[in-house]
Amino acid sequence: MISLRFSPEGSFHPEYGVNADDVGSLASTLNSLRKDILEVDRSLYGSAEIPPAKQPLDSRFLWLPEETLDAYEADREKSELGRVFKVANSIHDEIDAVAVLGIGGSYMGAKSIMEACCDPYHNELSRGSRGSKPRMYFEGNNVDNDATSALIDRLAKGGYGETLAEKRHALVVISKSGGTIETAVAFRHFMAALERSLGDDAQSLVKRLVIPVTGSSGKLFDLARSVGCDEIFSVPEGVGGRFSVLSSVGILPAALLGLDCIRLLEGAVAMNQHFQSASFEDNLVMQYVAVNHLLSQKKGKSVRVMSVWTKSLESFGLWHDQLLAESNGKNGLGVTPLTTVNTRDLHSRHQQHQQGRNDKVFNNLIVENYRQDSIPVGSSSRNQDGLNDIADRTLPDIMSAAIQGTNDALHADGRPTTDLIIPNLDTFAMGQLYQMMMIATVLEGRLLGINPYGQPGVEQYKANMNRNLGR
Repeated sequence: MISLRFSPEGSFHPEYGVNADDVGSLASTLNSLRKDILEVDRSLYGSAEIPPAKQPLDSRFLWLPEETLDAYEADREKSELGRVFKVANSIHDEIDAVAVLGIGGSYMGAKSIMEACCDPYHNELSRGSRGSKPRMYFEGNNVDNDATSALIDRLAKGGYGETLAEKRHALVVISKSGGTIETAVAFRHFMAALERSLGDDAQSLVKRLVIPVTGSSGKLFDLARSVGCDEIFSVPEGVGGRFSVLSSVGILPAALLGLDCIRLLEGAVAMNQHFQSASFEDNLVMQYVAVNHLLSQKKGKSVRVMSVWTKSLESFGLWHDQLLAESNGKNGLGVTPLTTVNTRDLHSRHQQHQQGRNDKVFNNLIVENYRQDSIPVGSSSRNQDGLNDIADRTLPDIMSAAIQGTNDALHADGRPTTDLIIPNLDTFAMGQLYQMMMIATVLEGRLLGINPYGQPGVEQYKANMNRNLGR
């Protein structure tokens, strides 16, 4: 059973919002599209009968969580997930840091899992406080000269102790083809730096400390074979990069961090079951899509703001930005996604959002229960700040007041809102959240008449960049 809850009431208004009848009018269409996604797409997948409008059909992400768990249950260590666990549970004794090299969907999901589920200062904790799990850094997502150089230097300095493991690091390089220039160039640099750091042991150790996640063929696959990597994990066929977070692309980094990957996948399975069986009125995915789609089509809300009310979900918001923009931003259609982190961004963006161009809907992402004990404001003999009157209130109390106050202010100026509530921020909830947003993106794409798979505009920039390099 899913634990997420969706409340669209802040978008129901006769002037600036929609109404229940509007939402209900989409029931038949969305039910038909649900059947198409769950039944027709799966029957067409991998066949020679895919109609042109559905090509490419990278729909395997939908049943991948069940497929992965079933394979693990059947074959354990021989399965992809079992091999991931074997590497993750053994390599932490040999290293103290991991650099994850990838761009777009090849790193954004993994980074968002880390930020959502790990201590915010994980990389600054001692090795003991991390349970010997590695520090984790992300590169290969840009061609920033100084950032690349700084991380190479940081990895060379090792950890905070003097053991051999704390002087070593590993590389996880993620690219389906190996042909994306940002990641390929980074891998060349970081591979050379890793070999330098290992000295005379490089030949024997590098094949274990370089862990590729790639396709079954291509430049990175060939390079990994040339290096003699002990393990090569897969970006599954039929799963596009931005839909790959619940494959080894996201699960390998999560497992290296010691996170509960089984629960992550079980959360996705729970969302699949909910989407498949829940009625339109109770279906979280369909209600989310219906409300947001109607606001964009009927009320001109062309900017979709994901307001996350915890810093831990900022990278999730950026992952979603890529997912929605790259999937449905085609043929002159699709909304513009935007992530804000509150209350931080209330002091930078909110004035324009509340009283600027009225083209936005605000989807609040709210964590209900915190992992740490609530911190009270506290009483002080230095009351120049005038806070003693709320000394017994806690930071969660202040956050709740800010959420309600912001929603009320937005409504007063004719801005619609919705609330997506996460009871507890853990891997089970994150599995639900990833799968919900991926299904919602596909469902809305089909509602718009767009193929949500493929990214022709991205391929054009790559071709232009290579041409400008004289290639």
